[in-house]
Amino acid sequence: MSKILSLPAISSRSDPNPDFPNPHRHRRTRATTLTLTRSSLTDQSLSSAAAKRDLLDLISDQDRGLRTQNDPSRLSKIVEAIDALAVSGCDTVTTGPSLSGTWRLMWTTEKEQLFIIKNANLFGTQTGDVLQVIDVDQGVLNNVITFPPHGVFFVRSTVEIASTQRVNFRFTSAVLRGENWELPLPPFGQGWFESVYLDDEIRVVKDIRGDYLVVDRAPYSWKEYKGRMFRSIYLDDGIRVAKDIRGDYLVVDRAPYEWKE
Repeated sequence: MSKILSLPAISSRSDPNPDFPNPHRHRRTRATTLTLTRSSLTDQSLSSAAAKRDLLDLISDQDRGLRTQNDPSRLSKIVEAIDALAVSGCDTVTTGPSLSGTWRLMWTTEKEQLFIIKNANLFGTQTGDVLQVIDVDQGVLNNVITFPPHGVFFVRSTVEIASTQRVNFRFTSAVLRGENWELPLPPFGQGWFESVYLDDEIRVVKDIRGDYLVVDRAPYSWKEYKGRMFRSIYLDDGIRVAKDIRGDYLVVDRAPYEWKE
């Protein structure tokens, strides 16, 4: 009788040489990891874009927040949209150089600002742009409420970076100006705010009192110069065109030298 030899089964999934790693297997693992990472980043970007779009749609007809004051349902939806956007931006740094700039109010729950916006007509004027002008390097934040063509309420502050998203501030002085007059006001407080979302277009803020602020990057830079306010309405590598609080214009070019005292 012949004997049947029994041989151990060889699995097609076994490594042909277990003493050496299979480079193709590791390539597949790295490729899978990269694919998952890219997919996660794409999903996060899509989620952030959707939340941003929802927020901007919700505040678009709210008159900078005046209408929201009497609409708790809309307020709840806006806060939900802000919370969703904050989740997408929770791991980002929003207190770096990109925080600097002239930011223009789109919507807020801050009662003091809304009171001024609503009641400016009692003083024979209307509220223009409401701005936050921030310079991270200089540690300066200025809140500006304009009353075209000549008026402005201006609050100066110092700022200190507290964390990746929180900024501490302290008011240092304030002034109310008209065309030919100026009323200095005392500083009135300190606190903090967190930019929970920041990109090239908008910034979303929550402050120490639980108020919210949505601002966009203004198409101009606002600066104070020698006690008068002006804004650069045009700027390139060769010239700058400015208009000040009194309606005066200034056109200057870049000097071919640097002046120092």
